[in-house]
Amino acid sequence: MRIRTGLVATVGALILLVGLSASAFAAEGQFQYTYSGLDGRPQVAVLDDPRTWVCHTLPEVGDPGSSSPAHSPRNRTDDRARVFTEPGCTGDSFVLRPHTGYGSERLKLRSVVFF
Repeated sequence: MRIRTGLVATVGALILLVGLSASAFAAEGQFQYTYSGLDGRPQVAVLDDPRTWVCHTLPEVGDPGSSSPAHSPRNRTDDRARVFTEPGCTGDSFVLRPHTGYGSERLKLRSVVFF
């Protein structure tokens, strides 16, 4: 009986630990950016609670051959964001600070990583 109780406690602790560690690897908050829609009008997109240390290629502008890059990023997450001019977190980059980091229309981006 003690072995079963110990096993249940161990499994419960592992489940709790895995749940906590998964949320620990996400930046809390929103990352916003503006891109040109199919009709040419500006559209605002948002990444909610993005994962950290993972490259996020922005889906609306990920294909350099068919779309213009996004611009005017707003980093309202609790982590720093490095924005890149090319998909796959390549090309020139710029770091936006947590909570208040932003860029103008001149800051072009196609991907971002949070750290």
